[in-house]
Amino acid sequence: MSTLLSLLAVLFIALIIIIPVIERYAPKANAEQQAKLSRWILPLVGISLVFALFKTFLS
Repeated sequence: MSTLLSLLAVLFIALIIIIPVIERYAPKANAEQQAKLSRWILPLVGISLVFALFKTFLS
């Protein structure tokens, strides 16, 4: 149990450090790039749900 708590503590501290660094140095996407990405989000979510449904029924 102590191993689990120490692992969770290390992950939490790493996230506290990593997230601000990523936000500071990540390249900013413009509106055109965001529009291209948002066009693909819903179809990919739908496909992943269909695959999850098949996986559930087959196992």
